[in-house]
Amino acid sequence: MQLYEQTLTQVHDLLTKGEVTSREITEAFLRRIEAVEGSVQALVTRTPELALEQAQETDRRRQAGEDLPPLAGLPAVIKDNMSTRGIRTTCSSRILENFVPPYDATVVEKLRESGLVLLGKANMDEFAMGSSAENSAFFKTFNPWDLTRVPGGSSAGSAAAVAAGEAVYALGSDTGGSVRQPAALCGVVGMKPTYGRVSRYGLVAFASSLDQIGPLTRDVRDNASVLSAIAGHDPRDSTSAPLEVPNYTTFLTGDIKGLRIGLPKEYLAAGIDAPVRKAVDEAVRVLSGLGAEVEECSLPHTEYSLSVYYIIAPAEASSNLARYDGVRYGLRVSGDDLIGTYQQTRRQGFGSEVKRRIMLGTYALSSGYYDAYYLKAQKVRTLIRRDFDQAFARFDVLLTPTSPTTAFKVGEKVDDPLTMYMSDVCTVPVNLAGVPAISVPGGFDQGLPIGLQFIGRPFAEGDLYRVAYALEQTTDYHKQRPPL
Repeated sequence: MQLYEQTLTQVHDLLTKGEVTSREITEAFLRRIEAVEGSVQALVTRTPELALEQAQETDRRRQAGEDLPPLAGLPAVIKDNMSTRGIRTTCSSRILENFVPPYDATVVEKLRESGLVLLGKANMDEFAMGSSAENSAFFKTFNPWDLTRVPGGSSAGSAAAVAAGEAVYALGSDTGGSVRQPAALCGVVGMKPTYGRVSRYGLVAFASSLDQIGPLTRDVRDNASVLSAIAGHDPRDSTSAPLEVPNYTTFLTGDIKGLRIGLPKEYLAAGIDAPVRKAVDEAVRVLSGLGAEVEECSLPHTEYSLSVYYIIAPAEASSNLARYDGVRYGLRVSGDDLIGTYQQTRRQGFGSEVKRRIMLGTYALSSGYYDAYYLKAQKVRTLIRRDFDQAFARFDVLLTPTSPTTAFKVGEKVDDPLTMYMSDVCTVPVNLAGVPAISVPGGFDQGLPIGLQFIGRPFAEGDLYRVAYALEQTTDYHKQRPPL
């Protein structure tokens, strides 16, 4: 097996045993990028020189007899909406095309301390707005399992890079499913932690009450290792939770006897493809066989989730994106006066989907409509959160599909925003409630991956890793690689 085909845990073991150096690992991944990046197009910016320097430092530490952290010397990519000191951070938008931040996001700081080897910044839907990578201002990213299909979004490049063997692991951000949905479509593992578990300092804001950073990896153990490294309280983020972070790999026992699993009927209604429903049924059979107790339950306000999300998220986006005015940083297109400069900068700097959401959000927040739309949406959001609270009074975790379909064709939904938004119907409620969820490979349909989603109580990521690992150990879906 090639180095680029192995998991984080496998490569780390080779490194610590001295069977391979970090430089050799990094060079193997750089060669892989050269071989497949022209087809997949996962990376906006490549940093090969920096990666080799960081690899050399890891090798120096190992030769000096230091104990290496689990992520030390292992090549990674980071979604291009996380600030990286001295490396451009574009959000895949023309308005930030040449922006080079002077500081690191907290998650990047933590990874540097863990021995980060950064291969590059991953392509995404512009400002994380999209479900297919077709909204990037620079180029589309393609699904490694079928290059005529989308990889999901908005963390498209992160998921595609891991699936294609261009990185051992990646970071993405999840506002309405943007880690989990591309993880499902690309056949990898994606975790959306509890809101506040991972610092958002240095994450370029889309919708501040929904955004959360999470890892994408090849298997559940790798994912637990990465989340253990990036989670924790950060005084620079006022929404960061001051809670201790466990070593999530300790939850990977394979024992789920007595675990109570709820199956929300609303997530298996019309619109879910038959092969996806079949994968859920098979997972229920396996989990029951492992000793879990599976019962149907109801989250009655789920049907309002998309409507609520597409009021709250654009409203917050319209506020957050007002900072891009051509004055302080980013693109500047001069107009006849100050207002003209604002208009020309935004007209040329923002793509169509970003403009659409700014307009929707501004309308929802405008005088005379605030109470009718935004305030009402926040009230329904509370009802959605209460649905989860009531469900978790009975169950330890919930099981749902991650995406209602497998990867769709490039261009199939790009001209129909409402149909595109439906791609997130299974993931959006989780962000509205602020609870954690993980997507794991759950099968294939005509060669395309199917994702299964486990949802947990706030700050109970360990329970999710426990059940996801138990299911993973009964299949080989996570071991299969795209036919690139």
